[in-house]
Amino acid sequence: MDNQAGGVTLGDETIAAQKPDSARRPLAGIKVVDFSTLLPGPMASLILADAGAEVVKIESPEGGDGMRHFEPKLGGVSANFVLLNRGKSSRSFDLKDREDHEAVMCLLAEADVLIEGFRPGVMNRLGLSYDALRERNPGLIYCSITGYGQVGARALMAGHDLNYMAEVGLLSLVADQDGTPSLPPTPLADVGAGSLPAVLNILLALLARSRTGDGCHLDIAMTDNLYPFLYWAFGKSIAGEPAETNGELVTGASARYSIYRTSDDRYIAAAPLEDRFWSTFCSILGVDINSDKRAIAEVIRSDTAQGWTKRFEGLDVCCTVVRTVDEALSDPAFTQRGLFSLRVQTESSEEAPALPLPVAQHFRDDAPLRTAPGLSNSRERPIARADDQP
Repeated sequence: MDNQAGGVTLGDETIAAQKPDSARRPLAGIKVVDFSTLLPGPMASLILADAGAEVVKIESPEGGDGMRHFEPKLGGVSANFVLLNRGKSSRSFDLKDREDHEAVMCLLAEADVLIEGFRPGVMNRLGLSYDALRERNPGLIYCSITGYGQVGARALMAGHDLNYMAEVGLLSLVADQDGTPSLPPTPLADVGAGSLPAVLNILLALLARSRTGDGCHLDIAMTDNLYPFLYWAFGKSIAGEPAETNGELVTGASARYSIYRTSDDRYIAAAPLEDRFWSTFCSILGVDINSDKRAIAEVIRSDTAQGWTKRFEGLDVCCTVVRTVDEALSDPAFTQRGLFSLRVQTESSEEAPALPLPVAQHFRDDAPLRTAPGLSNSRERPIARADDQP
């Protein structure tokens, strides 16, 4: 079904846009200058761009953002870089060069938001501290994303996602059979404790500025922001009952929340926590409601993943097959919602589905294709949105 109003087609249904594009994009007119590299900062500015902000990515003339060189490649550029930087523009500056430094200062004088991910003190040494910039631009929202925050015993310590999860105790909650903590499948700290809190606090700061006119310096520490993910274990600890490794309802202690191998060596993610789900689940398996994990595992091992899918079909049992990423990307349940309909393009015109983001369709524009920026020369090309580049 074609949508003439600029909405999204979802199978036989259409969500129509009720407002003009400029009104729907709440961050239209907001300029973001992003000095960050790799994942946390670029993901944050990507979300802001998706909601209408103009994002200017500042890169070093010496190869730019390190993410540009990651594998695999799409059109000669890292696929990761392309996904994280669509719809942005890029400028390369030598921040130690006087002329380039002044150009950056002029750019920041008109900016609404600055994002950076250096260790504490680096921006100060570059002459780009919050205090220095506030003199030129009192309304600037200056967002610093680091592992351990701007102050504290670990502020200058190097680290990555795995280290941050280890520091706050997250890795102690689930372990392999020999007691080794399980390696997480995703950079939870970078996105869940870096990018998303950065966006949340930038939006709060923009709201506050609309009332006061004043900007602020946001100290986004990924280790600090991991604690909400520990809510269950945190509650037990403050109640005097420290959480046990693999010993909680959602960390392996219960048959109602576990992963079971099938006869064709696939896996079923079973989460029938509530009694009504558990009762139905046990009835399908033909086991007693007091069965333990070993008994459940033995029954699940007797049939294939497809066999169990058919048995569970149409019933509320909270059981799903563990899919591969490729299977998930082709799942009609997602494709029919238009989840992968937006496209990203490299400078060499290679195209791919854009990374889905947690921005409601109501707040997006309807441009189906956006470009990831090449590494520009600041003295040869004017600032322009990536979508305007040839």
